[in-house]
Amino acid sequence: MPDKGIFDDDLDSVDLTDPHTFLRTGMDDFWRRVRAERPVYLHPATDRGSAFWVVSRYDDAMAVLRDPERYSSRPGNMMSSLHKPGGDPAAGKILALTDAPRHNAMRTILLKAFSPRIRQGVTDKLQQRVDHVLGPAVGTGPFDFAKEVAEVIPMGTICDLLGFPPADHKYVLDLSREAVSADDEGQTEEDVWLSRNELLVYCQEIIEARREDPQDDLISAMATCRINGEPMTDDEVVLNCYGFILAGDHTSRLAMVGAVLAFAQHPDQWRALKQGRVTIASAVEEIVRWTTPAMHIGRTATADATLGGRTVREGDHVILWNTSANRDESVFTDPDRFDLARTPNKHLGFGYGPHFCFGSYLGRAEITAVLNTLIDRVDRIDLTGDPKPLYSTFLRGYSSLPVSLVPRPTD
Repeated sequence: MPDKGIFDDDLDSVDLTDPHTFLRTGMDDFWRRVRAERPVYLHPATDRGSAFWVVSRYDDAMAVLRDPERYSSRPGNMMSSLHKPGGDPAAGKILALTDAPRHNAMRTILLKAFSPRIRQGVTDKLQQRVDHVLGPAVGTGPFDFAKEVAEVIPMGTICDLLGFPPADHKYVLDLSREAVSADDEGQTEEDVWLSRNELLVYCQEIIEARREDPQDDLISAMATCRINGEPMTDDEVVLNCYGFILAGDHTSRLAMVGAVLAFAQHPDQWRALKQGRVTIASAVEEIVRWTTPAMHIGRTATADATLGGRTVREGDHVILWNTSANRDESVFTDPDRFDLARTPNKHLGFGYGPHFCFGSYLGRAEITAVLNTLIDRVDRIDLTGDPKPLYSTFLRGYSSLPVSLVPRPTD
């Protein structure tokens, strides 16, 4: 029997709608128990919302992701939005919250907009940005990798892609962080609402400017494209900008932070990477699996179904816990081991199926660029303080990571 850790015998006592739950130690033990004892179970209603199905095993999560007709993303894909009356207000407008056939048409248009030429222009700046931000921190003593490095790189990249002026990058980063995850427990729902609306207003202003004077960027492409002969509405363009900002920032940022922490805690793996005994491409996939920044994906059943031996009713909310599926013993050998050479590694860190992460290419490129600079300039990574975990039910990672990067010896 797996170690029950700090959790008592009743799994229902673990409230997955409470951010405090994810600040506790022993969550890996909890998910191990759930996979073994109750792989699909109905989480009781709380004062934050109605009951929902908890899906913890990889195969069950894949069954949902492979069946978008029966399990819709349109009402919302985050637990917090599914608990709101009427679901997510962006439903049917944003790529991630749109079902076929409109999803297919929208994704095709956006993939064309995300052209190799636009993509290349963004990635050309990426390694230069990483070297500029990370390079000076090597050998200077303790600093906060999360705040001083990881916060800057992904947001700069997604802002370049969308076409936001460089002077606005920090402003957009601050708003996006406040809109989806509180670093501190004191953040209120009103704070979140205000940040989201301010970010949406900012995007609207940029869109209006691009409609009048299109540039070589993704916002211009969305603002001037047509789907089934009709232009995207302002709401659709604004909300897709918002979605790209959040997804483009948080996944790669938290993966970078988690990677540096893992390297400090597993120096053997850092040496294997630095000495070329594992490839950077393999390392990136294990970093995404290991960190799994987006802990869950939400769906809503459009018809009665059987899932993991349980009966899911039409209208039920189903939450797929990537953080558990990516540690499923039936799929990943020794899943609690950080193994940069892991193969195969078909993790769900970028999702799967029609809603596979639109920006996965950039996410991988950003992590790769950070690894390139670390390998080239750093000999050893030392923790100099305790990492500060995020206060969130959706994002997993750290908002602060004090480290010291010891430079490699000069030749």
